[in-house]
Amino acid sequence: MQVIRWILGRIILLVNFLTPPRGVKRSAAEQTQIDAETKSLALYQYPACPFCVKVRRAFKRNSLNIETRDAKRNEQFKQELVQGGGALKVPCLRIEENGTAKWMYESSEIITYLESRFTNAVPATA
Repeated sequence: MQVIRWILGRIILLVNFLTPPRGVKRSAAEQTQIDAETKSLALYQYPACPFCVKVRRAFKRNSLNIETRDAKRNEQFKQELVQGGGALKVPCLRIEENGTAKWMYESSEIITYLESRFTNAVPATA
């Protein structure tokens, strides 16, 4: 079973590499503002997890520069996820607001949150 997971993981990563989504084009000022807002976010993930790939593709599609933390290979990130979020489950978006952390686990919820927060977050310049 481990070999099958490894092979499927590599196929997922290859397809993701060969078919990257196009990002949103913003002015430099708008992108700088979005980048400042995304500094309070971090995605705990496994590189070949299909749901994590789905969330990372949403990052790229929306031109969001959000830190990714590999909870599989980094023991510190794994412990942060378990202690803060309460479960070793990925993907998990850590949202830091007003000095408190909120942990969001479901890929669809994460994407909906990001798109509602950052799509048209900055008014387009005419």
